[in-house]
Amino acid sequence: MVDLCFLGTLGNIPLPNRHLAALMVAYNGRKILVDCGEGTQVAIRKGGLGFKNIDCICITHVHGDHIIGLPGLLSTMGNSDRREKVKIIGPEGLKKVVDGLNVINPYLPYELEVIEVKTEEIVLSDEIIISSLELEHSTNCVGYSFYFKRRRKFDREKAEGNNVPKILWSKLQKNEEEIEYEGNTYTKEMVLGDERRGIKLSYITDTRPIEEIPEFIKDSDLFICEGNYGDDNDLDKALKNKHMTFRESATLAKLGECMELKITHFSPSLPNPEDFIHNAKEVFENSSIAYDGELKSISYRE
Repeated sequence: MVDLCFLGTLGNIPLPNRHLAALMVAYNGRKILVDCGEGTQVAIRKGGLGFKNIDCICITHVHGDHIIGLPGLLSTMGNSDRREKVKIIGPEGLKKVVDGLNVINPYLPYELEVIEVKTEEIVLSDEIIISSLELEHSTNCVGYSFYFKRRRKFDREKAEGNNVPKILWSKLQKNEEEIEYEGNTYTKEMVLGDERRGIKLSYITDTRPIEEIPEFIKDSDLFICEGNYGDDNDLDKALKNKHMTFRESATLAKLGECMELKITHFSPSLPNPEDFIHNAKEVFENSSIAYDGELKSISYRE
C-alpha cells in the first residue's frame, strides 16, 4: 500500500486555505516529497508526518511556487537528526539552485545528492523505480511516475522442487539474493513465485498536454495532474501560460487508461475548483479535486 498526503494544491501564490504545490508519498516507512512550495513545513506538521524519513525530494521545476520551501525543509530535516543521504531529483538547473542554498544552509549533517534528469529512469531502491518525462513549460520541467514493486510470494512447491533446505527459505524469501550452504548455492529465484503487479503513481504539472504524456502515465493506479484552469473558456490562458484546463487533464487520464484522476495545482483565481469538476467528469468519470491535507491510500489491485 502507498499512502499520500496532499500538502499543497495551489499554484503561483499561497492562500489562507491552500498551500503551494507539495505531495508526500509514503511507502514501507520511507517518504518521497514531490515539490516543496512555500508552507510545506507547516503542512507536514499539520499532517503529523515528520521530517526525518524523507529520503528523496522530486522537484518538477525551479519556479518559486514549487521550490521556495526547500531551504527551510532541509534545515529542519537536519535538526530532526537526519544523517542519511538525501536525493534531490529535478530538471536541468536544479544543481545551481541547490548550490545557492549553501548561503542559507552552509552546513547540513547529511549528504545531498542532486540528480538532474530529462526523460529517464532512476532506481531509487529495490522497491521503487522513478521515471521522469520532459514537459512543456516556460522553464525546464519534468513529470514523474513512481512504480512501487510488490513482493513476490513464497512458492513452497518450487522451493521443494529445487531441493532448497527449509532452514534457508525465510532468508531467501526476505533478504538474501543467494546463499552458500553445504557446498551448494541457493538463490531467491529458487523459492519465489512469479512477479506481481505493483502500484503506479504518476504526477504531471505545469505543462501543456504533450503527446508523450498518455504513454508515460499509462495504466496508473492514480494520476495526479495539474488543473490550473477549471473553465473551458480559459483555454486561451492555458495556452499562453503553458498550463492545462480540467478537461485537458481528464483527457490525458482517459488516453492513459488510468484508474483515477486527482486534479491539483489550481490558479489562485479559482477559489472553488469543485465548481468545475463536471468539465473533467464529462471526459473521465473517476475525476476529483485534491484538497490540502487530504490523505489517500493506494492499494494493490489484487
